[in-house]
Amino acid sequence: MRLLIIAFACVLAAVAPGAGIAGDSVWDAPATQTSTSGPLDITVYYSPTCGCCGSWMDHLKKHQFNVTRVPTNDMSAVKSQHELPANMGSCHTAVIDGFIIEGHVPASDIKQLLKDRPASIAGLSVPEMPVGTPGMEMGPRKDPFAVMAFDKQGRSSVYKQYTDY
Repeated sequence: MRLLIIAFACVLAAVAPGAGIAGDSVWDAPATQTSTSGPLDITVYYSPTCGCCGSWMDHLKKHQFNVTRVPTNDMSAVKSQHELPANMGSCHTAVIDGFIIEGHVPASDIKQLLKDRPASIAGLSVPEMPVGTPGMEMGPRKDPFAVMAFDKQGRSSVYKQYTDY
């Protein structure tokens, strides 16, 4: 049932007014872009029928990520292969420099993770699909959400909270 809800949210994001329109995202404003020494290589596994995944990958490209797209019809196998804790699940799974990135994590948080490189963190996730996150923009609605950090034992904690963005 959870995968069905996530799949429906992907379709809704693809057809929602204001969703994924270039240049209208609060996440891609110049003030949100941090510089890196060069492009960051990230591999993103996603369902080819999901529109929000493409919008999230576009967000990453605007923030100096070199995105390798890997479409797959078996996202459960990808999540299992990368040992993603079940409660951290969302629609797409990415891997960058040994870290797992699940769902609509803002590019700035991924860059901060790569800068800090905490040994205790296996990855970041925005569980489920909150409206307003990068790739899930639907007009003026912006739901509060948390980027969660998780470790290899499946323990999680809030990495960053977004309430007014």
